[in-house]
Amino acid sequence: MMKQITLGLIVGNRGFFPDHLCDSGRKEILNILAEEGIKAIALSPEDTKFGSVETLSDARKCADLFKAHKDEIDGILVTLPNFGDERAVANTIRFSGLNVPVLVHAFPDEVGKMTVENRRDSFCGKMSVCNNLIQYGIPFSLTRLHTVAPSSQSFREDLRWFTAVCRTVNSLRKLRLGAIGTRPAAFNTVRYSEKLLEAAGISVEPIDLSEILGRAQRLADGDAAVKEKLDALRAYVDTSRVPDGALVKMAKFAAVVDRWMKENELVASAVQCWTSMEEFFGVAPCAVMSMMSETLLPSACEVDVLGLIGMYALQQASGKPSALVDWNNNYGDDPDKAVVFHCSNLPKSVFGDAYMDYHQIIAGGVGKENAYGAVVGRIKPGPFTFARVATDDVNGVIAAYIGEGRFTDDPLETFGGYGVIEIPGLQDLLQYICNNGFEHHVAVNLSQTSRVLYEAMGNYLGWDVYLHERPGING
Repeated sequence: MMKQITLGLIVGNRGFFPDHLCDSGRKEILNILAEEGIKAIALSPEDTKFGSVETLSDARKCADLFKAHKDEIDGILVTLPNFGDERAVANTIRFSGLNVPVLVHAFPDEVGKMTVENRRDSFCGKMSVCNNLIQYGIPFSLTRLHTVAPSSQSFREDLRWFTAVCRTVNSLRKLRLGAIGTRPAAFNTVRYSEKLLEAAGISVEPIDLSEILGRAQRLADGDAAVKEKLDALRAYVDTSRVPDGALVKMAKFAAVVDRWMKENELVASAVQCWTSMEEFFGVAPCAVMSMMSETLLPSACEVDVLGLIGMYALQQASGKPSALVDWNNNYGDDPDKAVVFHCSNLPKSVFGDAYMDYHQIIAGGVGKENAYGAVVGRIKPGPFTFARVATDDVNGVIAAYIGEGRFTDDPLETFGGYGVIEIPGLQDLLQYICNNGFEHHVAVNLSQTSRVLYEAMGNYLGWDVYLHERPGING
């Protein structure tokens, strides 16, 4: 479950405009935030005139309030019931020291209320506020409409989009990932720069696969944690095709990984699989990883840490589990369709139906008896967002591409976890992926959140982001 979002509220004011509008505007905004389940940190009418910010003194008071709640505030909402004082808004944010997303909102004027007593001029004031934020070097976001009534559906959608941006930005800036084992030798594609990630606030905690497997082998079959994980596996998907001994091994692996992640405060993991797990432990980790992703603790195979970051970002934007798949096959001669696939560890909620079986590809090398644990099924039809993150070590930047498409119900018979996708302009996207050296893995999520990630990664994190076939402003 996603935590409640808290926004710091700045109510802009300018003395020679009707300031009674700040009183009514502040109350209206606070009501809308409460209805949307958003907690607000705001000045009261006892602190400043109508709880607004106009003077240098007001800016200091609001900044001090925000400082006192710095560990709570996920983002800042600037609202302009009238023109607003551009310096006071920018100073408040600067003085607060907060480095969080900022949404700038302006109230609309009404045609029948354009006298000096009721005219807002927020339309104009918003431009001045944004001009000052740029001068101060403060990144910000905008509502889709230049002026919009807080009670409108459009503004509510803007708020939901912005809170998803806040959640994504703030979680990525303090992300702690676990890397279990080393990348498979044959997969140069999953190389990455741990130092570039650390500079962006993303920490990677490694552990050798032998340590995980050694701890798992020491666990007794009757260990309480093993029993708990075994029950969870059997309740997760149909396991009737899998021997009990293989399920017990999976449960031990799950118990050890769970304990290690809690001890190190990790929220996601990338796991070595190919083919050490199967050869030396006797099961595939796919089902355990699928369960973790389903419970919003995403897990990526082949120690693809950057693929995992894409999974996590999509999850934070949508509140839904993500999967990591291969761009795998063409679909006939349709240039906008393709097949995505993994072996698979996809979370069960992305499937129509799913069951556990053996890993058909690895079984050819290690034997079926050592390859149980794959979750098999077809991804259900519907819209999705895709994302890939990469570290450009030569140029010292983090890059990403993002876009949207849909899973179709086109006929396909294969194995593992798979789906047929349709993306407008797919061939252009594939050209972009190849020409820019992106990996063959891509994170997918059954949501429409490309604009959340584009705003979060590009505007606030400063990554080099390509948005394919840009959809409407709020995904």
